[in-house]
Amino acid sequence: MLMRSFLKSGHTPTLFAAFLYFDFSFMVWVLLGPLGVAIAAEFHLDPAQKGLMVAVPVLSGALLRLVAGVLVDRIGPKRTGLIGQAVVLTGLATAWLLGIHNYHQVLALGVLLGVAGASFAVALPLASRWYPQEHQGLALGIAGAGNSGTALAALFAPLLAKTFGWSNVIGLAMLPLLVAFVVYLLLAKDAPEQPAPKRLGEYLEVLKVPDAWWLMLLYSVTFGGFVGLSSSLTIYFNSEYGLDPVIAGFFTAGCVFAGSFVRPVGGALADRFGGVRTLIVVLGLAAVGLVTASFQMPNAWLALVVLLLSMAALGAGNGAVFQLAPQRFRKEIGVMTGFIGMTGGIGGFYLASTLGMAKKLTGTYQLGFLGFAALALFALVALTSLKNHWRAVWPTLAPTDSVPVRV
Repeated sequence: MLMRSFLKSGHTPTLFAAFLYFDFSFMVWVLLGPLGVAIAAEFHLDPAQKGLMVAVPVLSGALLRLVAGVLVDRIGPKRTGLIGQAVVLTGLATAWLLGIHNYHQVLALGVLLGVAGASFAVALPLASRWYPQEHQGLALGIAGAGNSGTALAALFAPLLAKTFGWSNVIGLAMLPLLVAFVVYLLLAKDAPEQPAPKRLGEYLEVLKVPDAWWLMLLYSVTFGGFVGLSSSLTIYFNSEYGLDPVIAGFFTAGCVFAGSFVRPVGGALADRFGGVRTLIVVLGLAAVGLVTASFQMPNAWLALVVLLLSMAALGAGNGAVFQLAPQRFRKEIGVMTGFIGMTGGIGGFYLASTLGMAKKLTGTYQLGFLGFAALALFALVALTSLKNHWRAVWPTLAPTDSVPVRV
């Protein structure tokens, strides 16, 4: 009954196009992580340089999400998505044809890949605007399951690099992007109700609302942990347990799949039980998992189990945050997706870079894991103190004819 109501309420072709665009864009966004072992060997990179290499696309994508969020509200999500995909395809073709010859050019490629990471701020509003409030968690969970693209990179990039060379993987990555571009062009459609364009200064008005900052903090933990680990785990498993890059990629893909496909579950649980209640549980589980991961496990398989469960908790948290965001900022969901996505990316940059720096300075990744676990615990304490206020105030801010807010 719930699924029938969901399918009737929105636009399934647009939801599929948003998912596919998001999926393949995320595959490209984190490409340097699965290729990191091969790139590091060629350019003789130390752990801190490897950490920065995989963190730069995450930071670039974080900052560009804000730009994409504003464009979504001004020219619509479909046009914004088409522009972003064209830029990424052109950039990858240029990098492949001209070649990458040093570490600084790798970092420059990472900045370009950030455009693909900005797809988050396009795909989610594209899907969100088609669905009523009672289905926001599931709709955004399905669109947001495009996080699984990071698993595709982890699965195939190391193997393709071993067969064809890592630089040729950049060219091969254009093939699925072209498929996504055509599908998006043909199937995606902007929802009939689009917010009127605002002056640029007006988009910053949401930052005067404390709830915006709290949602940004929550996503910096849930999504930041997800993407930071997605970018780093291939290097981590290779460095800590001596796994072949291809096997390390398979281990990473397992963790990423767990986080990606639990995201819709997190959204659905938030629809049913409330986003706050769901987040309290998953933040606690994520903190425990990260602390456990900080102590090197006796073998790679046990480390895989711990990190897989941690990623699943973080993925469910991603879905829960975006069950809350449209309820509080329905009219500003485009720009809020940009702001929230930006801080999520910044969280990922922090985790990926501090893992590399911790390894260089101390010889282990422990301090990097513990620092992020502390951030998760802070978010958990903050959310616990905010929940009663949100539950009392948010329903009064919703339109009188809307479905009751489920906080």
